[in-house]
Amino acid sequence: MQGNRARNAVVMFCAVFLFVFVPSLSAHAAAKSDFAALAVQTPGKIIMKPGEEKIVSLTFQNIGSRTWSNSGNGFISLYTYGPKYRTSVFAAGSWISATQPTKLKEHSVAVGKTGTIMFALKAPATTGTYTEEFLLASESTAWIAGGEVKLNIVVADTATAASMNTTTSFTTTNTSYKAEVTLSNATKFKAKGGATLLYSATIKNIGTMTWGKRSIESADLRLASTSNTSVAHKSWKSGSVVAYETNSVKPGESETIMIPMSAPKNKGNYTAVFHMSVDGNEIDGSGISIPIEVTKDAPDALLSPQTEESLQQQAQVYTTNILLSEPMIRVGVLIIDEETDNRVEISGASATELRDVQGNLLANVAAGATAKAFYKEGHYFYDVGRGLEKSSYALRFVSVEPNAVLTVTNFDRRLTRSAGFSDNQFRNVLELRYNAVKDRTWLINELPIEYYLRGLAETSDSAHDEFKKALLIAARTYAYYHYQRYTKHDDEGFHIDAYADQVYNGYGYEVRTPNITSAVEATRGITVTYNGETAITPYFSRSDGHTRDWSEVWGGDVPWAKSVVVPCDVGKTLWGHGVGLSASGALCMAKDGQTYDQILKYFYTGIALEKRWE
Repeated sequence: MQGNRARNAVVMFCAVFLFVFVPSLSAHAAAKSDFAALAVQTPGKIIMKPGEEKIVSLTFQNIGSRTWSNSGNGFISLYTYGPKYRTSVFAAGSWISATQPTKLKEHSVAVGKTGTIMFALKAPATTGTYTEEFLLASESTAWIAGGEVKLNIVVADTATAASMNTTTSFTTTNTSYKAEVTLSNATKFKAKGGATLLYSATIKNIGTMTWGKRSIESADLRLASTSNTSVAHKSWKSGSVVAYETNSVKPGESETIMIPMSAPKNKGNYTAVFHMSVDGNEIDGSGISIPIEVTKDAPDALLSPQTEESLQQQAQVYTTNILLSEPMIRVGVLIIDEETDNRVEISGASATELRDVQGNLLANVAAGATAKAFYKEGHYFYDVGRGLEKSSYALRFVSVEPNAVLTVTNFDRRLTRSAGFSDNQFRNVLELRYNAVKDRTWLINELPIEYYLRGLAETSDSAHDEFKKALLIAARTYAYYHYQRYTKHDDEGFHIDAYADQVYNGYGYEVRTPNITSAVEATRGITVTYNGETAITPYFSRSDGHTRDWSEVWGGDVPWAKSVVVPCDVGKTLWGHGVGLSASGALCMAKDGQTYDQILKYFYTGIALEKRWE
């Protein structure tokens, strides 16, 4: 059980990535921009004798935003390409069909991990040199950008083949150069055609070599010069190279890169794909893809050739009109221990689907019916009225009606925590997940961030409206900061702790505090930024007449978290860490006629307020 509400924040350096836009691909249906791959290992020249069979192994990194699976809807497989669905002369009897060699070998491949495609080639009777092209696809969903491979195959008679090197070589990414993208400022961009965007990411060197001079490059050079799909910005070094970096980054260190770009000019969905190279070697793990939704064609003036002067003016605007999709935040709401007899019992106000984290449907649960679940010794067990069943993967209770209410029927704060309310109801999704790092099982609530704020018990319903708005913007920004970085509770699978970070009581508190909901809606999507980046926004109960500089409490320099005088708190006792916004001081300012933006700009030095989503 946790009661500590101290907010221990860590400043993270924000880095930016560079990339190029690739029009969304489609397999059998609409394009999906959340599928992307990076070829890590492919064969070199393959030597075969007529009629001979050889096994080929390909390795791809999942650089999209969705886990790959080899079963269920959208399973990952390889198809013939160039042209697509052509009948291959190298089709073996083990192929799924003459146009589809095989499925992904692994059961699932998480984002950032690598997967294997292994299949047989059977050489035709006719000797000669062949080029066989293939492309990864998510079945009935999308062709996977970056998942293409061309095999160079020589079919020769026995004598000729014997005189050649018959050992298949492989082209492999240099694993001495290896990276991990640890955070970014957006998972999706939504903007008008021609708008100037700024993407940022933190990149960590997890290889064994120090990075020297390096470049951020387009993953598909052909698209850099395609006028209406180009995202090239005036500040780029060329149409395919965004920037060069010359500082050294040692193994274990991270760096920050910032990239301005122009949204494609025509309405539609696009995917930006980039990678980093060091000394001519592409860095394994540096690939990145991000979806872009262009909501409206660029004005005719932008579709026409631009003058040098207009390009220079445009280059100065980096964050105009960027609207993102509302984030889905993950909140650790309950540790499953003796308080709930080491299990959960969940009932939905509407029909509920029980799925595993791979997306597989395990059961349909009717509205009002109860599903029971627990974790034990490496497996998840559940009972939906058919007897005890088992899963190897974490369990998700998903309301069929978006954001409907789920109740944890065997948890009541009135009984176990002497609280005034049960507060055992949560919107949208509840996930039962065990983590080995701390050897405990959490119940995680996944829901849109604005609904999360409605259930936040950081202020009362009767507080001054301008104070509520100021505090909720600070709370939204604090949550969004950790959503973007996913580092504070990454080892346990969520962004925010419902007690240790910001007190979140869920749907019950939302019902009891309609004025908080009004304040949430009045400030919807507004966050605190500093120099265009999300600013961490600590707050506390009361100062003793002045707030504390970040460096006094946690060390380091945070330019917006400076000490300021709080006249209303003079002579009072400090409650809390003292950094950022003093709740009592902010309430006093609101009562004196100050608006929420004035309050926030007083306590956080040099900040701006930006609407990030609708």
